[in-house]
Amino acid sequence: MDRILIRGGRRLNGKLPISGAKNAALTLMPCGLLTDEPLTLRNLPRLADVDGFGHLLNQLGASTTIEGSRPEDFGRVMTIRAGQLTSTEAPYDIVRKMRASILVLGPILARAGQARVSLPGGCAIGNRPIDLHLKALEAIGADLEMSAGYVTATAPGGRLSGGRYRFPVVSVGATENVVMAAVTASGSSRIENAAREPEIVDLCRCLVAMGARIDGIGTETLEIEGVAELHGATYAVMPDRIEAGSYACAAAVTGGEVELTNVDVASMGATLTALREAGVGIEERRDSIVVTSDGQLRPLTLTTAPYPGFATDMQAQFMAMLCKAAGASVLTETIFENRYMHVPELARMGADIQVRGRTAVVKGVDRLVGAPVMATDLRASMSLIIAGLVAEGETSVARVYHLDRGYERLEEKLSAVGADIERDGGG
Repeated sequence: MDRILIRGGRRLNGKLPISGAKNAALTLMPCGLLTDEPLTLRNLPRLADVDGFGHLLNQLGASTTIEGSRPEDFGRVMTIRAGQLTSTEAPYDIVRKMRASILVLGPILARAGQARVSLPGGCAIGNRPIDLHLKALEAIGADLEMSAGYVTATAPGGRLSGGRYRFPVVSVGATENVVMAAVTASGSSRIENAAREPEIVDLCRCLVAMGARIDGIGTETLEIEGVAELHGATYAVMPDRIEAGSYACAAAVTGGEVELTNVDVASMGATLTALREAGVGIEERRDSIVVTSDGQLRPLTLTTAPYPGFATDMQAQFMAMLCKAAGASVLTETIFENRYMHVPELARMGADIQVRGRTAVVKGVDRLVGAPVMATDLRASMSLIIAGLVAEGETSVARVYHLDRGYERLEEKLSAVGADIERDGGG
């Protein structure tokens, strides 16, 4: 099994390109099921999750063709053609591997009038039930049944009616699913307390490019007027704000100066604010960010929250960075109940972290020391990479398949800005 080896202590310096957003790509790809015309997605990242989702689309009868597949290319162009769905079932053996697979439920239901989708898998960072997905779909006309680990949804008469639903709590995935389902309903839909993440804005803009009628994009209330059908489109996946934030933390903790290019600066407000509060220099340009640091970091108090708050997907990376801050930081996780699994691994490297329920107190230490560590989920994996970059000696990160789910060619990007990092296939 592959592992990543890092010999820490090097200052990062140079330019580092940011790839298309994983979370946006996995939301845009199922849009291809909503039309019998081609949907072409540009700036698609090279990730295991993208490949897995493409396989799922193939299982449903959609073809996927890829350009820009040379090893030296960053990003790819994928064209999805779902002229006719040959299956309306997303099976367990695919869905169990990736949480985002549940996002085919709404599009299949909207397109075919029925769908059968296995309950999803993905990172083990919390229960993440899909009840909000189901309640929202039911509110716009779906009949639902759950049995034997599957959700079966049908649209009476073959087409959803539309309707009104207010989320009791903000849910990114459920918002995405109901929006995709509602765009071809026979009537209008009103979605209240909708998630406002930039990836949802990206989804809505793609759907509009395909002929959908959506008002309130970027707000907590989405008004959707159903249309008879959508058409094909060409759309570019937004840059990955989480990847950009991750590399910003890496530059900060190593006392480096890195220009992150191809960045959606507007989507990174909370992350950039937190970095500045930690004493990191941030220069915003039109589509890039210059991160500068002398390695002298200040402690922070952070609480994760739905967008525009501080993203739960940045919590682990900030924790690793704050292990070197001068003082005690307090991190509170409000989104997922089991997202501190990286703490014991950071402790193996000399971190001083105490967890009390959903709160972690991180006391900065003078030094971290390289050690063999094990990745437990995608963002936790990146926290170990960040710690390894500043640790003394060698860090070996096992289970790197987690990283391959969300970070395109990580070793190559970090090597280009001065890191001593490599992949070892014999670990």
